[in-house]
Amino acid sequence: MSVYFFLGPEAGKKQDAVNSVKNKYPGAEITAFYADETPAGLIADALQNISLFADARIIIIKNSESIKKKDDIDLLVSCIKSITDNSIKNTALIFLSDETKINTSLYNADPKVNRQIFYEMFEREKAEWLKQFFSREGVNIDRNCIDTIIEMVENNTGAFKDECSRLLLFLPKGKQITSEDIEKWLSHNREESAFTLFSRIASGDLSRALESLSCILAAKTSAQSVLAGLAWCFRKLDDYLSLLETGDANNSIELKKIGLSAPKIRDDYTAASRRYNSDSTARCLALTAECDTLLRSPAAVMENIIMERYILSLIRASAI
Repeated sequence: MSVYFFLGPEAGKKQDAVNSVKNKYPGAEITAFYADETPAGLIADALQNISLFADARIIIIKNSESIKKKDDIDLLVSCIKSITDNSIKNTALIFLSDETKINTSLYNADPKVNRQIFYEMFEREKAEWLKQFFSREGVNIDRNCIDTIIEMVENNTGAFKDECSRLLLFLPKGKQITSEDIEKWLSHNREESAFTLFSRIASGDLSRALESLSCILAAKTSAQSVLAGLAWCFRKLDDYLSLLETGDANNSIELKKIGLSAPKIRDDYTAASRRYNSDSTARCLALTAECDTLLRSPAAVMENIIMERYILSLIRASAI
């Protein structure tokens, strides 16, 4: 059996790694579990059973950072060692997490473990990825368009690929595309994400913010990813508040430096600046850190409740 740990926030590259494993096991029976929802005993049973319908198996454990109880860890470690010692072939076990670390005992269960951490891309990597994507599709976009996409789409190649693939349905080939075209269609087709959640928070709309949160979590996006996205938004808000203080909030060059050149994105931060000042923004970042700590504690079983209270706290933390 081959064991893989694909960790980190870069969802697109992680999915590419998973697909690479799948290509090694053509026709494999694929079973996926969410570690925060499935008892370790059920996962262990799946590991120890032999497929009756396929020559190969791929078992994927998502949100594997949720495996924290000693009994659960010991059970899975025992299963991994047993399967490896018995040299059961044509089985791949994949642990997935948006975190960069999970329990090290799982790593040590198999000395041949394949562990990779996929970090978010740097700004230059994102721009190059987008340039190459549209070039392959015969669509001509300039750097302003690329900057708009970077501002409006979550920072991973998976989100870039999904959103840009949808854009291709609307953007005409052979015609120069403007940043206004990009913003128009991204706003029209935008799915719920940490960015849309921040937009609800910025306007102080608790009902829609909780609705957005529910959609995001229902789509199996990890709570930690939501926290990371909102922390990024509040840090950007702090940058915008600094521009307001210096009188540079309408300076296009300064706005572009902090990633707020797209009018729709700027509208969100303008709305947020009416509700939050530097002190309340710092409080929101502190609340985000506190929520992250709580989600790593035994209380994490109440993830939805914790996240709902967190959103309520963010809105109550506003300066008005």
